[in-house]
Amino acid sequence: MNYVSTRGLVNQNNMKSFSEVTLEGLAPDGGLYLPLSIPKFSELEINKLSDLSYVNLCAKIISYYTDEYFTEDDIKTMAFESYKNFDTDDVAPLNYLDNNKYILELFHGPTLAFKDFALQLLSKVFESIIERDQTNINIIGATSGDTGSAAIEAFKNNKNTNIFILHPKNKVSEFQRRQMTTVSSSNVYNIAIEGNFDDCQALVKSLLVDKEFKNKYKLSSINSINWCRVLAQVIYYFYAAFKLKNHSNIINFSVPTGNFGDAYAGYIAKKMGLPIGKIIIATNSNDILARFFQTGEYRTADVVPTLSPSMDIQVASNFERLLFEMLDYDYNLVKDYMKNLREDGYFKIKSNKLIKYNKTFIGVSVDDNNTLNCMRNVYENYDLIIDPHTSVGIQATNYNNLKLDEPTIILSTAHAVKFSAAVQKAIGDKSDFSSIYKNLFDLKENYTDLNNDLTKLKNYISDKIIN
Repeated sequence: MNYVSTRGLVNQNNMKSFSEVTLEGLAPDGGLYLPLSIPKFSELEINKLSDLSYVNLCAKIISYYTDEYFTEDDIKTMAFESYKNFDTDDVAPLNYLDNNKYILELFHGPTLAFKDFALQLLSKVFESIIERDQTNINIIGATSGDTGSAAIEAFKNNKNTNIFILHPKNKVSEFQRRQMTTVSSSNVYNIAIEGNFDDCQALVKSLLVDKEFKNKYKLSSINSINWCRVLAQVIYYFYAAFKLKNHSNIINFSVPTGNFGDAYAGYIAKKMGLPIGKIIIATNSNDILARFFQTGEYRTADVVPTLSPSMDIQVASNFERLLFEMLDYDYNLVKDYMKNLREDGYFKIKSNKLIKYNKTFIGVSVDDNNTLNCMRNVYENYDLIIDPHTSVGIQATNYNNLKLDEPTIILSTAHAVKFSAAVQKAIGDKSDFSSIYKNLFDLKENYTDLNNDLTKLKNYISDKIIN
């Protein structure tokens, strides 16, 4: 499988391999990598896939996207190592809620969030490439809360890798912050940036498109701009669908999302032949994605702090991949639209395009009051404690204008204990700390405060690498 960039510097004339795009993360022109084509399974092939374990399903699907360095058996080994330490034998349990709705639990990994599915596997892919090429790398990433801890857990103590994680100061939950900053491994560097997640993400992208700095310090990205991360998340859409008795029928998914990576993974699953009807884009009050799928206008606004901070995002990086398709794979148009976004703060697509993609995507915004009410209702009616992001996903399916006759699977993206303040606000002090994190608040934190300044960040990174 070969890959191109959404902005055209890497195109059909100079395509790159899976290994190359995985290590690079972001294309040199600032675009995102996509495979030249998406394989589509027949109904017969999907039926054969439905009997596979999670590890074997992962190996089978991902093998369609790799290069000659990764066989299906290689991926199977990496997947086994990635998921063997999840706290349940079934890595992604599916539980019935009511009214043909199901909750897919994606928080049984080591850091209690769905990011573990992608980052545990990505770390194994990185290790394989690094060992093969006999090199070392420096990973740079931005987090709105969960990516950072999952990445640190996956890459800590790796002798060939340093990892630098930027988080927005005072804009992640205390649990999320401590999951990152209490890790004492010598190759881990936590940086608190004065600003919001979009500022952190912009800094990371600036580093990755600085060719001289990137090459000198061998930078790579683990954010969901990395295609391998999106690909790893495709698997649990298939896995969840196969748990339903009639998986050949239409299934809907509700995805709490801010950066669009998880939702885009569902779209890839649909393009591969999984019978997905609607993908509900469930956002909090930072509703740029919901507004886009309602109006066709993608317009940034100030980031509003909410009870679901992992979605407090106004510039959804992964959206560019879908935009590329919406614009008929026209590199120049993508560059024009992204320039408009950068300079004017918005762009708008034609109504006929919106109508076409509304056949799949529905945008719904859920504010904090409705988030709390949903958390409270789920606890009182089902004796189930959910985190605020899962609540957004559930509440989005309750809106009267949505006609969801088919089964709908809601992605539960994090354990409630990570957002104990929101849980307490909704239902009182009912949360129970996971045993592996019971001492988290007693451990010493270690992180560096930096202003939103690219030069200062470069100096910090170069100093740590050199010394």
